[in-house]
Amino acid sequence: MELRDAIRGRRMIRSYDPNTPIPRETVDQLLELAIRAPSAGHTQGWRFLVLDDITSRQRFWAATSDGAPDAWRARLQDAPVLVVFFSDREAYLDRYAEPDKGWTDRDEARWSVPYWHVDTGMAAMLFLLGVQEQGLAACFFGVPPDRWAALFDAFRVPAGLAPIGVISLGHPAPDVRSPSLRRGRRGLAEVVRYGSFD
Repeated sequence: MELRDAIRGRRMIRSYDPNTPIPRETVDQLLELAIRAPSAGHTQGWRFLVLDDITSRQRFWAATSDGAPDAWRARLQDAPVLVVFFSDREAYLDRYAEPDKGWTDRDEARWSVPYWHVDTGMAAMLFLLGVQEQGLAACFFGVPPDRWAALFDAFRVPAGLAPIGVISLGHPAPDVRSPSLRRGRRGLAEVVRYGSFD
């Protein structure tokens, strides 16, 4: 009940107070929570890039977008912290080639889904729950695939990593409600079936 109450009515925040920084200690606490996410084979194949100064954030926005920002991006650019969540496929293929797993061929087809992405997503979710607990604001968003190369170049990202998403972090400012919220939240009756889908 406490978790449901903690997240009830909360949404991704896209407007931030640009004049109130987030201490690095707070970011580290949130990342300490994120690395407690479950991972296949206890691989922990995630990497995090923290951009908490104006220079690195400007470099991020220049690398991941073209032209003048639209209203949505302009508000996100006020966030004092960006955390890029990367997954590492090779870490999982290496881990499952170890003797206790035994997939020595490192065949990616053995995986029912790419758990390196799933696990990194769970780490991001724990980070977001920590943000909520801290009374801060955050928004999870993606990097367009055609901008990955520029992102990698701008920050010397090691080959083999994939940017699963970015979390903007800060103190909330008056926000503009997303038109998507008009859809409302789907109820259990719409999304849950017991025993079969028929």
